[in-house]
Amino acid sequence: MSAQTYLAYDYPLLGAFWTMLMIFLWIMWLVLLFRVVTDIFRDDGLSGGAKAGWLVFCILLPFLGVFVYVIARGRNMGHRETTRARAQREEFDTYIRKTAAGGTSSVDELARLSDIRDRGAITDEEFRRAKELVLSGHGPAGHADAPGTGASAR
Repeated sequence: MSAQTYLAYDYPLLGAFWTMLMIFLWIMWLVLLFRVVTDIFRDDGLSGGAKAGWLVFCILLPFLGVFVYVIARGRNMGHRETTRARAQREEFDTYIRKTAAGGTSSVDELARLSDIRDRGAITDEEFRRAKELVLSGHGPAGHADAPGTGASAR
């Protein structure tokens, strides 16, 4: 055998490097395979038969199937991923806005009720009933003067 054949075994560090390189490439191959399979399932533009066909192709002939899929549909793969990420981000932002603006706390409600009572718009009895509603969690947010007729009768 030639000296090049024994090069990796003469230098154990080089052998470790090649082993790590092969493991890295194998992991990258698995990541790509799973991304392709995930993209097949998430693509709304494909019919059920097309999804099954691509999936069978990628499972039976994985290297060729993934290679052909990336060539045929790779450009749209990134577009679908960014569209999905934007939609998910927008949904999350909408949830945060809705939750952050979702009414006042019970402390704010009680402070507002106290101010209304101090102005004389509601009686002590109406304040007590409204306070019980707020503390029980059944009081409507933003309608502190609704429990009685004090604000509308005076």
